[in-house]
Parts: sequence; C-alpha cells; structure tokens
Amino acid sequence: MKALSSAWFLLVLVVVIWSANWPIMKIGLRSIDPLWFTVARLLIAFVAISALLLFMGRFKVPHRQDFPIVLSIGVLLFAAFVIFVHLGLANVNAGRAALLSYTTPLWVTPAAYFFLNEKLSKFKLIGVALGLCGLIVLFNPLSFNWNDMAVVKGNVMLLMAAVVWAISIVHVRRHQWHGSVLELTPWQILVALIIVVPMAILSKTTVTLWSTELVVVLLYNGLLATGLAQWASMRITQILPVVTVSLGFLLVPIGGILLSTLWLGEPFTVTLATGMLLIVCGLLFQLSWRKLK
Repeated sequence: MKALSSAWFLLVLVVVIWSANWPIMKIGLRSIDPLWFTVARLLIAFVAISALLLFMGRFKVPHRQDFPIVLSIGVLLFAAFVIFVHLGLANVNAGRAALLSYTTPLWVTPAAYFFLNEKLSKFKLIGVALGLCGLIVLFNPLSFNWNDMAVVKGNVMLLMAAVVWAISIVHVRRHQWHGSVLELTPWQILVALIIVVPMAILSKTTVTLWSTELVVVLLYNGLLATGLAQWASMRITQILPVVTVSLGFLLVPIGGILLSTLWLGEPFTVTLATGMLLIVCGLLFQLSWRKLK
C-alpha cells in the first residue's frame, strides 16, 4: 500500500515537472543555442544520476548484453529526441510543441505491427485515424505559412522527435534486459553526450546571455526534468498499471498547453483546441483497446 501511494505521488510529480518544462524550455531557448542547451541538460543529468548510483552502490559498467540498448537509447532518446525537441521548440509555440511531441503512441502502433507482430484492432485503427486528423488540423495546410521555413522546420523536428521516441520504445520492448533501467541511464546519457558535444562545438554558437534565469532553467532541466522525472517515470511504470501510467502522461501535453497559455501568453486558438481534442481522443481509443484486452 505504501509503494502504491508513493507511485501515485510520483505520477503527479512527473506530470507537473514535464508539463511545466515546456514553457521553461521555451524561456531558456531565448538565451542559449538548442545544441548547447542539450549538452548542458544532459551533462547535469549525467552527474546527478551517476552521483545517485554511486551513493546507492549501484554504479557499474553495463553487461555486454545491454550494449545494444545503451547505444540505441543513447542515440535515439537522449540525443536525437532531445535535439529535435529543442530545435523545434526554438521556432514553435511551447503548447503546440508539447502536443506534437506527445503523438508518439500514434507512431508506435504501426511500428509495433511491423516489428513486434502486434495486431491492429478496430480501436487502434480508429485511434490512429483520429490522431492523424488532429495533426492535419494542427498543420492546417490551407492556412499554414509554408514560406516561413523556420516554423515548417520546427514542426517537422517535433514530429521527428515523436517518431524517434516511438522507435526507441519498440527497441525497449524487444530487448532482453540484464541490468536495471536506472543503472543503464548514465551510460546512455554518456553516449548522447559523445554525439551532441562535437555537434555543439562545430555549430560555433554560444550562450547569448548568461543570467540567473538561464541557470535555473538548466538546473530544472538537468536535475528535475531529466534526472528526477526520468527515474520517477521508470518507478511508477514498475508499480502502476500501464494504462494508468499512459493516461497520466496524457496530461503532460495538456498541462504544457495550459501553462504556456497562462505563463507565456501563447494564444489558445480553436485550431489548437480541436487538434488537441482529436489527438487525445485518438490516444484514448488505443488505451481503451489495451484495457479491454
């Protein structure tokens, strides 16, 4: 019972941390290049998680069997996903970015069909159809400013982030784990840093304006959004039902949109509301199928 109560507390904590992080990241990107933002965020998380594992006496070299998942998650989730999110968020409103990035379940469905041999039920197909309709509404091709390449690139980057996340989920499901997720996390982050640091150096960009605000943003992202929330999300997945966790995480983009509207003054348009409703309904249809199964 105590573990169950702590899991519910952690679920609420993760939703709050990740929801608030969308406007917080947007604020940070006003002062720092997306690539250096990624480097700082990952470096802080690496130090924090490594220190935690050392304190717990669980910091150790990964087993050879886990090398593929260390490389995969390091490259896809900690490097590519975070880079795509930061690059996209630099040119897209935080609320819209949160919604596009959390369309991952829409892309997991076809990937699971082809690579995991999961069946496509009526609920799943309806869910995917609703989600894709939501994306079409969000992009609204007839009114979208296709001449603004920065905005177009930003939206594409955020969708690529969702797709990359989906691919990593498929690999996580297929992998036979030897070490725990927490024990492998610092090594996955290290792989990401080996990729991202040279990219940031070659970009020849720097922080445009150091400030107390930027330091707070970086610490929030490294310690809370990447370090604490990453561990907490894994912990609640071990305790709570998958459907409950998935429904809980659906609150993150909704919270991101609402907080971005209140905090940053971003417009909450009919198009955004309609797209959000369709995508959330699409995800709920897929989760309903899992529950019925």
